Amino acid sequence: MDNDIEKVLYSRDEIAGAAKRLGKELTRDYAGRQPLVISVLKGAILFTVDVLKEFDVYADIDFVDVSSYHGGTESSGKVDLVREISSDIKGRDIILVEDIIDTGRTLKYLIQLLEEKGAHDVKVCTLLDKPEGRVVDVKADYVGFNVPNEFVVGYGLDYNELYRNLPYVGILKPSVYQK
Repeated sequence: MDNDIEKVLYSRDEIAGAAKRLGKELTRDYAGRQPLVISVLKGAILFTVDVLKEFDVYADIDFVDVSSYHGGTESSGKVDLVREISSDIKGRDIILVEDIIDTGRTLKYLIQLLEEKGAHDVKVCTLLDKPEGRVVDVKADYVGFNVPNEFVVGYGLDYNELYRNLPYVGILKPSVYQK
């Protein structure tokens, strides 16, 4: 898999540092509260686990699965709900954990869904933010790294369900997906 990577952007240690920093920020901001942490499957699961290890607050966890890439390298523009949240979120403080914010469509869809279900407050924590890719106006409240407008994989992010298990985030060589 390493041979398919053009350049490593964020090492295992840099990612661990970002998770620790964000966990401490969340601990400070949510002291005395019991938020519901919702991890966006499949990509955000590794990041969610690492942030939660640094989050010293009582919290519940749930998962939601959405799809917009459908195996490609660009968002299809359509967001499909694959797995619904199982928790009652009415009146809850929500921390939505994402792997990457690119176009913003998925994030906008999820925030609207949570608000429609009666969430008290929705904050977004993301490993990667790609502002250059944005087509809708959304933003994260907690950001690990701003990422260039490249197709990245690793540490949960995939291409065609592969590369999620790389311990770093890197730019995938175009030759891999332009076959």
